[in-house]
Amino acid sequence: MGLKRLDKLIAVNCNVSRKDARKLIKDAAVSVNGRVVLRAEELIDVEVDDVAVKGYNFTIKGHVYIMLNKPQGVVSATRDPAKKTVVDIIPDELRRKSIFPAGRLDRDTTGLLIITDDGAFAHRIMSPAHHVYKTYEAVLSFPIDENDIKKLEAGITLGDGTECLPAKVKAFTKDRLPAAEIKIREGKYHQVKRMFHALGNNVEQLRRVQIGSLKLDTSLAEGECRELTDEELELVFIDE
Repeated sequence: MGLKRLDKLIAVNCNVSRKDARKLIKDAAVSVNGRVVLRAEELIDVEVDDVAVKGYNFTIKGHVYIMLNKPQGVVSATRDPAKKTVVDIIPDELRRKSIFPAGRLDRDTTGLLIITDDGAFAHRIMSPAHHVYKTYEAVLSFPIDENDIKKLEAGITLGDGTECLPAKVKAFTKDRLPAAEIKIREGKYHQVKRMFHALGNNVEQLRRVQIGSLKLDTSLAEGECRELTDEELELVFIDE
């Protein structure tokens, strides 16, 4: 796994925020190989170093976080008897037995999806309580107007009575077609499509381009992926 920052390892292994991990280090509660370490940026060899927090030793887990540009036709699941999954297309050098998608995109939706083996991290992304906005670009059948935007931003009610949290919406055109950028912090079934359907509109194409302030790497072709950097992981929980 190589060298990792001490504050990141404490956060991952103790299920605390990076801020709380840095406080533990500053308060001299963390030792490496029996030596108290006061630098959050200290690099740790996850294969050999012995880390303890408040005297408690733990086995270091270096979680993996992968940015995938999800293609159409692939399902957001760990396994499927009939269809190719997002885990199936992760290359062997990044794949681990326990990886899964942090959230989901519909089979015909493309764009940014994070694959990880960190359950706490995935929960923070998916839970509406953490207010992590996901940004989508939707190509629509018809243009939306200011009245449509106000309804979406107020929290639209779907056809079955389901109430959505307020969204953030901007209208634009894409390749001369009507489109909209929409930011939501929920993940209800087919939510974006159902929100526009409640306006009498249809989503022709849907692509997720951002989670928090983390933007999809435009150099990744559909189906390609790479590991996220520490700096990029921080962006997931920061709103623009």
